[in-house]
Amino acid sequence: MSRRIWNRIRKELRLWSVAAPPGIMILLLVVFIRLVGGMQSWEWMLLDTMLRLRPIESVDERVVIVGIDEEDIALAKQYPVPDQKIAELLTKLETYQPLAIGLDIFKNVPVEPGGAQLAQVLQNNSHIIGIEKLFRPEPVPPPQSLPKERVGFVDIINDEDSKNRRYLLFTSNPQNINEDKYSLALRLVMQYLQAKKIELETGTNDGNTIMIRGREFPRINSTFGAYTGINDKGLSILINFRNTAQAFRVVKMRDVMNNNVDPKLLRDRIILLGNRIMSASDIFYTSALPNLKLSGQIYGIDYHAHVVSQILSHVEDNRPMLHSWSNIAEDIWIFVWGFLPIVIGRLTQSVWQNLLGVGVAGVCLFGCGYLLLWVWGVWIPVAPSLLVLAANGVGLSAFAFYQHDKFLRSQIQERQNTIKYAFDVIHNGPLQTLAYGLKHMRAQDIAYEQLLKQFEKLDLEIREVGDFLRRDALSTEESLRIGSGLILELNRPLHDLLYEVYSSTLERKDFENFKTIRVKTRNFEPIHDKYLSKEDKRGICLFLEEALCNVGKHAHGAKRVEASGIYGANIYKLCVKDNGLGITSNVENKGTKHSKSLAKQLKGEFRREALVPRGTICELSWKPKQELWF
Repeated sequence: MSRRIWNRIRKELRLWSVAAPPGIMILLLVVFIRLVGGMQSWEWMLLDTMLRLRPIESVDERVVIVGIDEEDIALAKQYPVPDQKIAELLTKLETYQPLAIGLDIFKNVPVEPGGAQLAQVLQNNSHIIGIEKLFRPEPVPPPQSLPKERVGFVDIINDEDSKNRRYLLFTSNPQNINEDKYSLALRLVMQYLQAKKIELETGTNDGNTIMIRGREFPRINSTFGAYTGINDKGLSILINFRNTAQAFRVVKMRDVMNNNVDPKLLRDRIILLGNRIMSASDIFYTSALPNLKLSGQIYGIDYHAHVVSQILSHVEDNRPMLHSWSNIAEDIWIFVWGFLPIVIGRLTQSVWQNLLGVGVAGVCLFGCGYLLLWVWGVWIPVAPSLLVLAANGVGLSAFAFYQHDKFLRSQIQERQNTIKYAFDVIHNGPLQTLAYGLKHMRAQDIAYEQLLKQFEKLDLEIREVGDFLRRDALSTEESLRIGSGLILELNRPLHDLLYEVYSSTLERKDFENFKTIRVKTRNFEPIHDKYLSKEDKRGICLFLEEALCNVGKHAHGAKRVEASGIYGANIYKLCVKDNGLGITSNVENKGTKHSKSLAKQLKGEFRREALVPRGTICELSWKPKQELWF
């Protein structure tokens, strides 16, 4: 039992040694491509898709957008809208008692009339946050009337596919690295939290991030999710867009000026005031929101509103911030899904079952990524995992197809070999005993008791053959049973096996012609086992037994038999000669057919001819080919 188990283990290891290396190579290749950033676009695309597929969310009532559209500009009869109108709008909004107002319009240069009036409003109203631009292509300073603590920058970071997924909350002043600059969204959130008596703290695990009510913001760095080689200075977060086409209440400028707005809509809210027109060039791109009116484009003021809503929802509603696993956890995750199709292929061992299993695994993988993102805000590496799952699944399906075809061929060959082997064992054993008994029954020259013993011997031989074939089918050892009942271990050298077959066969008593032979010669030269498989050895031994049995049956009057195996000029010749009556029939019997089949297997030749003046030669010759590894 232990030997059988060990052989099964060795067989399993051999199978894994063939199937696993290609899958592991693909797995390592995918991990390397991801490491150098070759899969960022795929992961971004899949991230946007999963964000877009989330359930529709409700409107965030804490954030209100006051938009200036084309009709408002037409009523103002000037673009940009003059400072006087902006000052009147801000003064009007103040009457609704909002917690913070974000003015998302550059006011570094006055737009007359009303420049002085707007400066006065900005200076006297502590709820208003102005904007500036820090980085290229050209920095834009804030309004001079605003103190630094009421200014937020609006620089937005583009990913390589020109989509906007990140938001820079704070960074160092490029003009003065010792001074921190805060974004418009963060300034508005700080105003809101200050009114709620909630403090902003420095992160405990990461000193470069912020923490609110014990919730530390996940900071994007060079190892965050799919991002590689990015500038991780400052605090950037991944935007968790509110999943709806209209996430906030939008109020038009003219409605505010005409008192057509419900005061409850604006009281204690964060108000973002800015342009909502295409010509303002304040447009950003995203694929993470469904049913956008601008077809993948979002107004800049809406973009900032999503970030404000994301932070407030995280602090007050437990809505998750988007974050990722560590590099080690992500690599383990990819390796697990890379090995899964190898395991599936081993368990199914069927092309279609393997493809079905890999398909189900792919759906489960996407479902896991979607569920983790939706419920917990975890961005896991779904794209590389799907790639390695599909690559290994298809590759191993092709391997399974090849193995299946190979298995069918081997099964057919094995059945043919089994039939041939069973025939040879029966032909050289029980059939010879039966032929001997039938011959003497017809001649009526044998006593009844002797005939009975002959058939009892036949019964015993048949049972022994059956038992041996059953043992051979279950045994892990390579063995051969010849007609005399001798069992040979095929691991031994060929010339030793041939000596055993020769000696055992000539000792058989059921061949009368052996009784007249006086000279018996044999010489079997050795040949290296590397040139022969065990199946070849089996066939060669059975060929020698068959040739000797034919001498015993048909070489009447033979006085001499010679068996030899000569290896020379890279040709091995195994032959049996006798000096009996010779061939008396041209009929090709089963033994001759099997000998020709063996010659074809060895890619050699078989001949059986009469000798002059008398006798027969039976010869098998073949040229050893390349070395066989068994």
